[in-house]
Amino acid sequence: MGTTQLDTVPEPKYWHLKTVIGEALDSDFAVGEILPNERELAARFGVARATLRQALEQLELEGRLQRRRGVGTTVAPPRMGVDVSASLQDWPGSPTDAWQPVGCTTALPPAAVARALDTDTDEDVHTLRRMLVTHGQPVAAELLYVPSSSVPELSAIDAPAGAARARAVLRELQRLAPAGLDRAVELGSARADDAKELDRLPGAPVLVVTTRYLTEGRTAVVSVATYRADTCRLTFGASGDLEIRHDTAQRRAS
Repeated sequence: MGTTQLDTVPEPKYWHLKTVIGEALDSDFAVGEILPNERELAARFGVARATLRQALEQLELEGRLQRRRGVGTTVAPPRMGVDVSASLQDWPGSPTDAWQPVGCTTALPPAAVARALDTDTDEDVHTLRRMLVTHGQPVAAELLYVPSSSVPELSAIDAPAGAARARAVLRELQRLAPAGLDRAVELGSARADDAKELDRLPGAPVLVVTTRYLTEGRTAVVSVATYRADTCRLTFGASGDLEIRHDTAQRRAS
């Protein structure tokens, strides 16, 4: 990582420094590599540590860096692609499903979910909690709402509670014939429970992806998935791979 003269740059110093460091991340550093400490970086670029912190904070917001307590500032892995196309490959519990079941309860769904499922507002549904992890880091938390009519053969004896019950519900969903899905995406703020699981502060920006899975002319499942906005990007179609080249350096995001 070389030095640069920042005094004559018309844009804010921290913003230009962010650009310089960002380019160096593409060419000089590997994913997971620890950056030099703040004192060394500030001296190298001839800036105050406050300016350096602003640049690093912006790179962290953009998902380029991760600050880990007891470790330091490391280069973040490429953003994970979130496929928002109308593909049935991610039907809950399918062989390509990468979500990890955490638990399952039976409870009343939110009113909007009850309407989507066409169930009574006082009718309990199976509520599964799942996590999506990449490079050892949680990037998304999901709530799956499954009415009893979608899993009529579910045995409470075989799966009394927790992750085991969640896996049993997912196995039963495989008996259904997928017929389509509806999906909506919006920018939101992390709720306290999601923030804790995603290692974010409450109110941090997130992508909320709501999916309605259809079978035989009805809604079989509703999914509300919360993705970390700093580690994920939306993709469309079967492949979300994109190659970005900077001179001889190549960074692959997928």
